[in-house]
Amino acid sequence: MAMIFSHPAELLGSVGAELGHSEWIVIEQARIDQFAEATGDHQWIHVDPVRAASGPFGACIAHGYLSLALVNLFLPQIVEVRGIAMGVNYGCDKVRFPNVVRVGSRVRGSASLVAAEEVKGGVQATIRVTVEIEGEQRPGCVVDTISRYYPA
Repeated sequence: MAMIFSHPAELLGSVGAELGHSEWIVIEQARIDQFAEATGDHQWIHVDPVRAASGPFGACIAHGYLSLALVNLFLPQIVEVRGIAMGVNYGCDKVRFPNVVRVGSRVRGSASLVAAEEVKGGVQATIRVTVEIEGEQRPGCVVDTISRYYPA
């Protein structure tokens, strides 16, 4: 269940808060293949299960940018800001891919609010999202997302 902020201004007093986790999802080969098709990145480590089985990771792996893109799926499951006319994705800082995400892995997002400040007409929040891999010490992706919330 998402952590709910009833107004963007509530973010200002919540810096440092752990926001929670998303649901787990399985990274299936079909999702990797769809991402490859959408981006044109058909490198064999992603889309050739036979070759990848004897490669450095022992199986196909998700694209790093697929792990990053999943943050868009995870964030609404983790945090909800109400009382807004509009929320916009303002960008990202510090994107890292510390570990590969093998096909068949279960991943989820966990998040914390690392910064919040007033901006013209609204509040800008920096939320660090970690894409956790079940059973692994290191995550598949860590990113500081930047969102702007404009009150209704």
